[in-house]
Amino acid sequence: MNDDIPGAWTRPPAWLPDRPTVNDHRIGTRKEWAAAREALLVREKEHTRLGDELARHRRELPWVRVEKEYSLATDDGPRALPDLFDGRSQLLIYHFMFGPSYEAGCPINSSIADHINGVLPHLNAHDVTMLLVSRAPVEKLHTYKRRMGWEIPWVSSAISDFNLDLGYSTDAEQTRAWVAQNLGSLPPIVERNASASGTDVAGYLTESPGFSAFVLEDGVVYQTYATGWRGVEFLMGYYPILDRAPKGRDEDEGFQLWIRRHDEYGRT
Repeated sequence: MNDDIPGAWTRPPAWLPDRPTVNDHRIGTRKEWAAAREALLVREKEHTRLGDELARHRRELPWVRVEKEYSLATDDGPRALPDLFDGRSQLLIYHFMFGPSYEAGCPINSSIADHINGVLPHLNAHDVTMLLVSRAPVEKLHTYKRRMGWEIPWVSSAISDFNLDLGYSTDAEQTRAWVAQNLGSLPPIVERNASASGTDVAGYLTESPGFSAFVLEDGVVYQTYATGWRGVEFLMGYYPILDRAPKGRDEDEGFQLWIRRHDEYGRT
């Protein structure tokens, strides 16, 4: 197919207004579908090229030296941040929402960890260590990890200010005050996830999702990239797949309310 047709996307669709529909979706001929698909392909390739450009800009961000010494709790005891690279030069961290007041990990964060866990061997083979960080005690994390069947390393920042300093955790009192002012405007998913995590809304919102990237050069750790909230969607492997399914994400007002831990689907 020709992906360089000027103005292809702005042309009106080939099908006519009086075409039949199924569930309010237009029905066309194979020829009409092929023409529309060809026009869409132009935009999809533009999107791919833009993604390549954004990836280059991420790599070109200035590195920031991590001056503070952090200690994080692991299954083998406290370890300094440089030790978490585990012999590799790059460290990627997902800030998993599992705060001090939680009894279980956030369901949506759990769906993200499912995806990370599956690609871990490939990342390790490419000089990348990836792990999860949360503020809950490491014993709680280990118990939940065993339930989920994950192999990904998971460390606790409960013994340091790591998550607080990077902006993915907030003070409980400060969070409670903010929730009191904004409770009526929070989406339903917040209360659902708080309940599913065994805490209240304020306790749940002391944590936020995030992704941080670091590099180790000559014994010095530098932060190279960070993103949060909608920015971590690239870790939610089911969304790009659903975006290509006939009904798409199909969330509407029920944004993410359908997501469960992988061992909870089918329960009443």
